[in-house]
Amino acid sequence: MPTIHLTSFIQAPIERVFDLSRSIDLHKKSMTDSAEEAIAGTTNGLIQLGETVTWKGKHLGKTRFHKSRITVLQTPVHFIDEMVEGDFKSFEHAHHFMKIENGTIMIDLLNYEVPYGVIGRLVDRFYLYRYMVKMMEARNLYIKQTAESERWRQFL
Repeated sequence: MPTIHLTSFIQAPIERVFDLSRSIDLHKKSMTDSAEEAIAGTTNGLIQLGETVTWKGKHLGKTRFHKSRITVLQTPVHFIDEMVEGDFKSFEHAHHFMKIENGTIMIDLLNYEVPYGVIGRLVDRFYLYRYMVKMMEARNLYIKQTAESERWRQFL
């Protein structure tokens, strides 16, 4: 099972970074390249424990749907979203936040399984993994730039 582990330093309060990471509206803005939109469940604002969101976006040349649920939420240090429906066999994204003297450390741990046996694993190895890392890095940079500027006010 592939795991993506990203760590980001954000010079902003932990509460702000935590909430921006749960913001449906920020996610939409950060994913303009794939034209992601929330089409069901919680479609704007901050997603909460037990709530779901269904995303529609263009990835890997195809319109895809991904429904996830927030299964764990400990404000402001941790939340997990897990796939309910989508293209993966399994998908669990844990978000961790740690307050430090001059900001926040944000840690993403994404564990996923691809379908289609050997073919799926080959696609993952040679393309999908890097695509997912690049997409997550872009989103984290957007969170960082937003949290460290006055733009955060439009989302919270």
